[in-house]
Amino acid sequence: MEINEYLIKLIQTTKDLECLDFFTGDAQLGKTEFRLLREIVMEGENGGKIISSQLARRLGITRSAVSQIVTKLEKKNIVKRVDSPTDKKIAYVQLSDRALALFEAQCEQANALMERVVKEFGEDRIRELILMYDEFSAVLNRVREEFSRS
Repeated sequence: MEINEYLIKLIQTTKDLECLDFFTGDAQLGKTEFRLLREIVMEGENGGKIISSQLARRLGITRSAVSQIVTKLEKKNIVKRVDSPTDKKIAYVQLSDRALALFEAQCEQANALMERVVKEFGEDRIRELILMYDEFSAVLNRVREEFSRS
């Protein structure tokens, strides 16, 4: 394979990985919605609250996109915006009372799907795939830094 073919194949593989969907058709949350809820849950588990700009940074999307998602989830009574008591410019995004149960049910669904994938693909092969990706990513980042310095 020529260098350009490696580049094209790896770019396509990256796009394909981003499109992986671990939820079945009856999932109530889309991938980005699920990831947004996950960030809220994780922040809450650490005793904190989260604002839209933090969600945008963590999800790798714009604040406008986060605002649209939050508005959509508010209409479904899944999240709510709560004004900061100390700063009028800040609104925290928090889960509604029913959201945690919905999030946990979708986690269980994704875990069941992944369990089946691991069973069919093989645990050793999954570990190897992840290890190879981590190694490749580390090399790519190191080489990019070296290129940036020169």
